[in-house]
Amino acid sequence: MHMKSAPHLLSEDRADFERLLDEALRNAHDRPELAAVGQRLNAEQLRTMALNATALITGSASAEYEHFAALREEFRTPATTAPVGGSLLAPAIGDAAETGAGLAAVITVLVPLLAGISAAIFLLVGYVLKALSPPPAFADTLLTAGWFFGAVTAAGILAAAIALLMTALRNGSTQLSAGEPGSGPELPEEVAEAREVWREAVLERGILPYLRAALAAPAVEPTPAPPRPASHLPKMGYSRPDFSSPDEGGSSAARPTYSSPDFSSPDFGGPEHRPE
Repeated sequence: MHMKSAPHLLSEDRADFERLLDEALRNAHDRPELAAVGQRLNAEQLRTMALNATALITGSASAEYEHFAALREEFRTPATTAPVGGSLLAPAIGDAAETGAGLAAVITVLVPLLAGISAAIFLLVGYVLKALSPPPAFADTLLTAGWFFGAVTAAGILAAAIALLMTALRNGSTQLSAGEPGSGPELPEEVAEAREVWREAVLERGILPYLRAALAAPAVEPTPAPPRPASHLPKMGYSRPDFSSPDEGGSSAARPTYSSPDFSSPDFGGPEHRPE
């Protein structure tokens, strides 16, 4: 039964999800339903959209992921109890092996160090005594002991170098580099199978359907904003004054009239005005 909500995707599994997404986008043109990548949406845009929808995509394979995570956690959790029998001896044997390995490492380091210090002391004292006149009888003994410890130091350094080289070769042949996919402790077969089932489910039921839906979605055209109504100034209860020209409107007062004065020349005057 599928869960209604997807479990939280752990950070160590997010890298798996991103690799599946990158692989699907890289091989998109091999799938007819993803052939439209790069026309309206390119691979980088689709990747960003899918990463933002990680919870939605991984929710399609929530049951497989829950099973895989539970098996892995069970494998990583050490057993606190053991059944009665020979298996009870396993922790003790392991502790003894680790103790022996630790003691051997300590001896490998300390023997060359102590032998080198002893060689330096004996040789220094031996040569100082050898320089005296007459030299003491035990000066040669000190020199012999010094050279012996020097040989022990060289042999210890050589043995430590060989052991270090063999350990490096053994570890290098069984471990993956940190940058390779799947690096880390090897998972048991049951956990590895559960991991592959989850990867296949999240690819087929999550990533690919999401990419198909994103490519098939129509482009959203921007909707123009409706025109804003023209703003009108509110009437404040005032009206403009009524002006009229002098010709307009009736006026009770009569307009004043002017006439030119009546001038007459002497020739046009009457007889009484003629000179005698």
